[in-house]
Amino acid sequence: MVKLTAKILDIDYRGVLINRIDARKIGVLDGDRVQVINENTGIFVQAFVSTTEKLIEEGSVGILYLTNKKLNASDGDPFEVRFADRPASIEYIRKKMDGGKLTADETKAIVMDIVDDILSPGEISAYITGSYIQGLDMDEVEHLTRAMVATGERLNFTSHPIVDKHSIGGVPGNKISLLVVPIIAAAGLKIPKTSSRAITGAGGTADLMEVLAPVTFSAEEVQKMTEKAGGVIVWGGATNIAPADDKIIIYEYPFKIDARGQMLASVMAKKYAAGADLVVIDIPVGRNAKVATVEEGRKLAREFIDLGDRLGMKVECAITYGESPIGHAIGVNLEVREALSILEGSEIPGSLLQKSVSIAGIALEMSGKAQNGEGPMVARELLKNGKALDKMRQIIEIQGGDPNVKAADISPGENSFNVMAPENGYVVEMNNKALITIARSAGAPNDRGAGIYLHKKKGQRVEKGEPIFTIYADRGWRLDKAVETARQLMPIIVEGMLIDRVPSGYWRPETE
Repeated sequence: MVKLTAKILDIDYRGVLINRIDARKIGVLDGDRVQVINENTGIFVQAFVSTTEKLIEEGSVGILYLTNKKLNASDGDPFEVRFADRPASIEYIRKKMDGGKLTADETKAIVMDIVDDILSPGEISAYITGSYIQGLDMDEVEHLTRAMVATGERLNFTSHPIVDKHSIGGVPGNKISLLVVPIIAAAGLKIPKTSSRAITGAGGTADLMEVLAPVTFSAEEVQKMTEKAGGVIVWGGATNIAPADDKIIIYEYPFKIDARGQMLASVMAKKYAAGADLVVIDIPVGRNAKVATVEEGRKLAREFIDLGDRLGMKVECAITYGESPIGHAIGVNLEVREALSILEGSEIPGSLLQKSVSIAGIALEMSGKAQNGEGPMVARELLKNGKALDKMRQIIEIQGGDPNVKAADISPGENSFNVMAPENGYVVEMNNKALITIARSAGAPNDRGAGIYLHKKKGQRVEKGEPIFTIYADRGWRLDKAVETARQLMPIIVEGMLIDRVPSGYWRPETE
């Protein structure tokens, strides 16, 4: 143990920076852990060590921003810094990597150390990849779900039922929450929708809603707003509801993976912590979706229902068509504009309208607001009579947005490029993953104006020189990158387009 003086470093990361001479006295190397104790307040944390020869002088400890959020220290505060042992959770992670089954206590220890910033980014990544490769059985999934809930805040409503919905994603343009939430709330139900930002897609629900209103609220604020408006659409990462989930998502993002067991726990922990009694899960199925076949979709549905039973929630799953995008818009502003147009009375695009009323209809039937088989009809009527639009305006207003916003007010990026049909024919293939990759190359979801607008969809006829889709971008260089990506991936196939040449001089057209 050595006594050091604090130097606060405005670096948005966690850990401490120690001069190498002091590090040798403590007995630590880069990547080791120390316990850092503020002698003035008694507050202490465990932190990762980075060492330096020049950035921090001997006798000082540099405290990074995220670590200091817990310590609340000032420059010059006296600290004791001592060596800290590795947490037991590292051995549990190794156990999972070796194919072992984790107990409830072992899982909870890992989750608590993730939430408390005890585990390093590399250690969290090891847990994610170990779970991805070895898999989690349903007992482990339940343990993970309960641990995620136990380490965060929960919503407690006095009136029930509380409804929630979730889509497992994988299909571009899936902006149905912007329609489903106000439909359900307009029926007199409560739906506190906490949503994520995009992990692998071109826009998560939280990204979309942020165009219309702030989405960063505490759990207490979410509960109060839901009580008043009947529903909200907020970013789950700000609520401290199942906070481990959002920390795990950060480390899943670079790998573009969504491990099955962790995905089940992630979805259901947020629903359980939000107080949901009735949950509708949308499982899109298609060759380029996260779930490839109907059989796999049914298996996943049974797992969701099983986990719901274990947690005391009634779950129903909708296996939906995932071969092509929902609606015509992919990307934040484009999707928001399209969703608002449906709320304002448009019946185009039909795929967005149909899917939204189908999912909302299941929730209305589960809650008793509609008779069996009549849920979609009741949901469509709430759109047609303007009650869903009025409710959405109320939700936007209570979250601090402009309730008078209209679809026409939302604009795509100012840079655009039309991809034309090379010949006459029909659209016979749409590659969801390729379309998402192109939209992300254009800047989505961070650049709100970036994305793709589809002029033609699967089964529709196109004429030579007619636009198939338009790429939008907020920045010119992003557009150039997206256009080049589109050329490489060729995300939409028109019957008759050249897709191969083997060998030179031999042409093989697409055939049905």
